[in-house]
Amino acid sequence: MTTAQPKQPSQVLGRVTLVGAGPGDPDLLTVKALRLLQKADVVLYDTLVAPEIMALVGAAAERIHVGKKGYGDTRPQDEINARMVEMARAGRHVIRLKSGDPLIFGRAGDEIEACRAAGVPVEIVPGITSAQGAAARLGVSLTHRNVARRLQYVTGHDATGGLPESLDWRSIADAQATTVVYMPRHTIGALALRVLAAGMVAATPAVVVVNATRPDERVVRTSVGGVAAAVAGMAGTEPMLVLLGWALGK
Repeated sequence: MTTAQPKQPSQVLGRVTLVGAGPGDPDLLTVKALRLLQKADVVLYDTLVAPEIMALVGAAAERIHVGKKGYGDTRPQDEINARMVEMARAGRHVIRLKSGDPLIFGRAGDEIEACRAAGVPVEIVPGITSAQGAAARLGVSLTHRNVARRLQYVTGHDATGGLPESLDWRSIADAQATTVVYMPRHTIGALALRVLAAGMVAATPAVVVVNATRPDERVVRTSVGGVAAAVAGMAGTEPMLVLLGWALGK
């Protein structure tokens, strides 16, 4: 009688889960995200994931930093994709931990495609994006029914670190829209000039938020006309959001 041989690790297919860590406050982590972090085999985490979140990762999990800094990649995206797939193919449950929500400016599309191309099961666990966390701390409705008919998230920089030329300036200048600009520290001056030229009123409220929901959160309330000066006065490299629109004045 032939005895079945146990499967080798390389024959046992693992899986990948993209998990949103939220903006930083560990109390904003979803219950599902917490459960998965405590049972993961390996966690690939970004630079912006708060230390308080990493403290919740299970003791048995391998932790690998794959973060990026500034506008240049510390780890090329292709390398991250390959490593993630390789470990899943070895039978491990890989958590790809991202600050905020994986599907908002998190390069999730590249990683989902890499997993699907390799035949690796992939799941997404959403997180609270920094815009939501910032709005909650500010106590404002980003879609206040009297002044905002639309909410939009835009990136403050392109792959080279410059202001994206493809942004719809008229859409951002719309007085009935609330716009959240992600990562605009080095481009907010140019962005403000473009939206003012597109018709936005200089007195439109603007709020600069650094380290949203974290203990060292900083907030500056200003206007679109004064936002460039406000950002210039905030030294550092921490994650920044700029929120624009009349809803912020409510």
